[in-house]
Amino acid sequence: MIVLDTDVLIEIFDKNSVKGGEALKKITEKDEPVCITVINLHEILYGLSKYAKPVKNVLRLPVLNYRKEDAILASELELRTERKGKPVRRTDAMIAAMTINNNAKLYTFNTKHFKPLEEHGLKLL
Repeated sequence: MIVLDTDVLIEIFDKNSVKGGEALKKITEKDEPVCITVINLHEILYGLSKYAKPVKNVLRLPVLNYRKEDAILASELELRTERKGKPVRRTDAMIAAMTINNNAKLYTFNTKHFKPLEEHGLKLL
């Protein structure tokens, strides 16, 4: 399964984005189920609504919900990276935890934010 990060979604929904077209091609070539997290859903709905863009396509994507086991892992990830001097944003730890707990791969353009979490089990596409 592939979890799409918000930055990838933004590019895909931008019809003029070459980067988005390439991302969409990469995803379809993988032939794996694709989803987003509830955190990404919040971020993309906020952005699309703020800039008066249609939201119906994003609502068709399957969504991973944030569960108790995700909260436990996210807090551990946040503490581990903080202690190593490479803190990550709380929402990134939450997205990473949902991805790890669902044995999925995260597709993001913002690898700098998520790279420190690879040593804790996060797989990046």
